[in-house]
Amino acid sequence: MNPKTPVIVIAPDSLKGSCSSVQAARAIARGVRAAFGERADVRELPMADGGEGTLDALVAAWGGDVTWVETSDALGRPGKGRVGFELSNERAGSASRLRAIIEAADANGLPAVLDQPLRPLDADSVGVGALILAALDAGADELLLCIGGSATNDGGAGMLRALGARLLDAQGCEVAVGARGLLQLHSIDLRGIDPRAARASWRIACDVDNPLIGPRGAAAVFGPQKGATAEEVEQIDKGLATLARLLAQEAGVDALELQARAGLGAAGGLALGPCALFGAELLPGAQLVSDAIGLPAALADATIVFTGEGRLDSQSLDGKVVSQVLAEASPDTPVFVIAGSNRLSGEALRDAGIAAAFSIAQGPATLDEMRAEASRLLEDTARQVCGAILAAAKIEATNSASD
Repeated sequence: MNPKTPVIVIAPDSLKGSCSSVQAARAIARGVRAAFGERADVRELPMADGGEGTLDALVAAWGGDVTWVETSDALGRPGKGRVGFELSNERAGSASRLRAIIEAADANGLPAVLDQPLRPLDADSVGVGALILAALDAGADELLLCIGGSATNDGGAGMLRALGARLLDAQGCEVAVGARGLLQLHSIDLRGIDPRAARASWRIACDVDNPLIGPRGAAAVFGPQKGATAEEVEQIDKGLATLARLLAQEAGVDALELQARAGLGAAGGLALGPCALFGAELLPGAQLVSDAIGLPAALADATIVFTGEGRLDSQSLDGKVVSQVLAEASPDTPVFVIAGSNRLSGEALRDAGIAAAFSIAQGPATLDEMRAEASRLLEDTARQVCGAILAAAKIEATNSASD
């Protein structure tokens, strides 16, 4: 171990359905401090990638207020969602420029509907539209929509409905909600779109770079996670292609370019409408949060880095928090991952630049049992990892002294 005080940076994502990124960082930090005592400078920087926890991370970094509003979940059940509001220093003299931060998963999140059998063709994003309308009602003219963790596959059709669009079949009747309705979609009537949505400046934070359709698209890659069968994946993909074609036609943009845009496959295509109609900018959510919380500066002198998430797999290395931490950390700084489960081989970990990965599972347990104990398990795993690090450092010091 370096004789100077080691700097240990803890920058995890949330463990969805178990604990927030703030709770995860605190738990890991407790384990680190239990092992190192006063010998380490421990820095907690909770991360997010555009999904769960992004609103909290950005409001904490930028300052602002959070308001609870009426909305509905992906199955149409009433509930509450949040909108964060931030007025940056450079605009403090003009209340006319107000940024709203919306975490779409507050309205269309997958964890909120796991109490019911998954319905991938019926899950609807209208609740996200309700959050956007609440932001517009409050005077927001800059919208930052964070879209990870969704249960929906409807290409944002429900959100567009909430904003005033009409999605019609060949007879001029409203189609069904969710991805199911896209199979009957024939035309779109945008005359009722709220003009405030068109005037607003849109940025959309996403956690993947997948295109809208095709073998790497929203349906093929993420549909099965939301309960879609192989047949339903084909139906969703076809419906998203139809919606993209009609929106591109209305907006006068190239449909093929729109469908292929990196990141548009996130959240079941939720960004499709804003990108086609309002010129929304897609950006990597993990990079946005990293910049906001000052992760690069914190990592600059780090001795050891801990990150983590619910499941470490190949997707973790493609735009998620783990990949962002790896990109920001020095190649000489060991990065350890603590996760609910690890699906990567030792070779894959090495190729990714991960020093080691550890699952918090301590034996056979149900998912519900692990979720209930997530914070304790994170703390205990971190303490054990740090114990191994200290033991290795002691052996190295002994060997060096004997040379």
